[in-house]
Amino acid sequence: MSNPIVPLIMCGGAGTRLWPLSREDRPKQFIALFDQRSTFQETLLRVADPKLFGRPIVVTGAAYRSLVLDQLAEIQLEADIVLETARRDSGPAIVAGSILAHKRAPDAVVLALAADHVVKDASAFVAACTDSVDVAERGYIVTFGVRPDRAATEYGYILPGDAIDENVWTVKQFVEKPDAPTAARYLNEGYLWNSGNFMFRAEILIDEYRKADAASIAMVTQAIAGAARVERAILLDKTAFESAKSISIDYAVMERTKRAAVIPVAFGWSDVGSWHAVWELSEKDAFGNVVHGEAVLDRARNCYVSSDRAIVALEGVDDLVVVVTEDAVLVSRQPDSSGLKRLVAGVKDIAPEVTERHPRHRSLRSHSGDKGYAINHLQLAPGESLRHDGIRKLSTRWVVVRGIARVVAGDSEATVGANGSFESLAGTEIRLDNPGDELLELIEIVFGR
Repeated sequence: MSNPIVPLIMCGGAGTRLWPLSREDRPKQFIALFDQRSTFQETLLRVADPKLFGRPIVVTGAAYRSLVLDQLAEIQLEADIVLETARRDSGPAIVAGSILAHKRAPDAVVLALAADHVVKDASAFVAACTDSVDVAERGYIVTFGVRPDRAATEYGYILPGDAIDENVWTVKQFVEKPDAPTAARYLNEGYLWNSGNFMFRAEILIDEYRKADAASIAMVTQAIAGAARVERAILLDKTAFESAKSISIDYAVMERTKRAAVIPVAFGWSDVGSWHAVWELSEKDAFGNVVHGEAVLDRARNCYVSSDRAIVALEGVDDLVVVVTEDAVLVSRQPDSSGLKRLVAGVKDIAPEVTERHPRHRSLRSHSGDKGYAINHLQLAPGESLRHDGIRKLSTRWVVVRGIARVVAGDSEATVGANGSFESLAGTEIRLDNPGDELLELIEIVFGR
């Protein structure tokens, strides 16, 4: 290996399956679900050995720049940060990172990792990366196939083909998430879970992508060439990047290429795709319960409870998920997480701010009299937006404390700086944007609560 492996951390997902802790403005990869660190931070720490890994490239949404910088600083690491103007799935994001890695070194080997996965055995993970380098340098696009320990229906699967080397096979077939009987058959027939993590030479990935979609390669290349420098990051050109086809790397390359290879691994992997998965990965009491916050459980078994506000009391129930935040309560049957995405969509229809914004944006509250009012302290990172949908019949005034606010109401638009103020009447729909490079802080006064 002539150059260190370039970690490419994909960090742009929304994470709705872990609502209400995970929100669009602070998705699951930035939340400390298990310890003091987020899965994003844990992912970076797994690839921090300078003897094997180079400086990471982090591809994320523009709205998450401050979160990425803050969380990097907390673990005392640095990275090259690439900001997407819109989500285009993993395909264009991996292409962008690969182009930048190729600019560093024409023979660069890239390790593409999702930021929201858990790996329990970091040593086994590093060993798998070491074993994969030679295979990637020989021109294969290597995927890590997790040896299944159960007939999971929440993961896609990989069927290994012919042997390439010891413990390395071609990929005969990628298959989608199966039903329970099919998953049981896959388990018996030697299929592997598709982890969605890859190692490859940057130029190989780019060439294989170009065979399938040359236009998107051209657009991402143009987006990098036209990228703007913002504080400690680059912002991809909006028009060019959003012209690239939105598609996953699996569909764009892995299911088409003849260069796909799979290495079976067993390092305690999970994509943490549900509250049930969080429960499985957490330490439990003698009755199988996991509790974060204050709770009283009587004759309750195999429950997951997280509350940062109220005391939760459960009696005589099994297999429940209860998650309490300042502005939302989720109660769900633990083993069945399939309906949560649909549920969150329903919540978004009537109260979009509860799915879009974390309660940290509403940290200061007060009420007075029967009519009442609320005073909220709002913080929007650069690139973040807030929609005031006008569903509630309330009047609202905002005062800008720091930064610049762009206010869009219908066809009109205005920019308001520090010490400026603006308001919306009851029923008015407006959108607030932070177009600047620093944090936007506002005081929001809502009348008629």
